[in-house]
Amino acid sequence: MKTQRIGVVGLGRMGANMARRMKDCGYTVSIVFDVVPELAEELAKELEAKVAASLAEVTQESDVIVTVVTDDAAMRAIFAADQLLTDAEGKVFINCATVAPVVHEEIAIACNEAGARSLEACMASSITQAREGTLYLMIGGEKATFERVEPLLEDLSKSLLYIGPTGTAAKVKALVNMVMNINTAALAEGLGLGEALGLDLEMLKEVFSQTGAHSRVLETDGDDMISRDHDCFFSAAHAAKDSRIANSLADDAGVLVPLSKATEAQYRKLIDLGRGELDKSAVAELTFPGRSND
Repeated sequence: MKTQRIGVVGLGRMGANMARRMKDCGYTVSIVFDVVPELAEELAKELEAKVAASLAEVTQESDVIVTVVTDDAAMRAIFAADQLLTDAEGKVFINCATVAPVVHEEIAIACNEAGARSLEACMASSITQAREGTLYLMIGGEKATFERVEPLLEDLSKSLLYIGPTGTAAKVKALVNMVMNINTAALAEGLGLGEALGLDLEMLKEVFSQTGAHSRVLETDGDDMISRDHDCFFSAAHAAKDSRIANSLADDAGVLVPLSKATEAQYRKLIDLGRGELDKSAVAELTFPGRSND
C-alpha cells in the first residue's frame, strides 16, 4: 500500500492534516489540489508534493485519491466531465466529505463507468484526530475496494468500521451529526438559561456531567460556550448543512424530526448573522442573555 501514490483534493483543516498524517506514516503524497491555490502551494512545499494544475492531473499522478470537499455541489463538481474521472481506470477514490448519501451513490456509478472504484469514508472526528491518525471512520462501498485500501484507512483512524454498500455510511454519519447538533443546541439552551437564572455555571456543568444531561458535547463545547471561545473545529455552517442532510432523509422517510429541524434553524440563524464560520459552540450566542446583539 505504501508504494502507491496518494493524491489529496481539498486542503482545508481536515484534508491538510490527513495529508500530513499520511506523509508521517510513510506514504507518498504525490500531488495536492485545492480551489485556493495558496493552500495547495503551502502544503505541497511542506510535504514535498506537486501542486496539480487541474483535477485531471491529480488522477494522472495518483493511484489513490483522497477527497475532502465541502458539500454536495463541490463533490459533484470534482467528479464532473474532464475532472477527476479523466483516465481514471484502476484508480481508487476515497471520499471523506459529509454529503448526501445519493451523491455518494452517483459518484460510485460514475467511477464504475470510468473503470475506477470509490469509497465513502465518513469521519466522526475533528482536526486534532485527523492530524494524529485517530479518526473514527465509517466506510461505505464495495467490500473488496475497502479491503484494497484498508491499511491506509487504518493508519488514518483509531476506529475503522465497514458499514456496508455505498450510501449506508453516509446515512449513519448524517444521524451522528444530527444527534450531535441537537445535543449542542440543547446544551447552549441549558447553560444560557442557567446564566439567566443566576446559577453558577461551573456547578451546573458538574451536575450535568453526573446526570442524564451529560453528553460528549458537554465535554467538548461547554467551557467554550461559557467563555465565548468559538475558534472553529466544526463550523456552524457545516452543522447547518449536515442537519439539512439528515432532515432531508427524514422527509424522504416520512419521519418527523422537529428537534433536528429546530436545530438547523438555529444554525441558519447564526449564518444569517454572519457567524457561520464560527465553531458550532457559537450557537450559545443565541441563547445566553445579552449576547445575540453583540
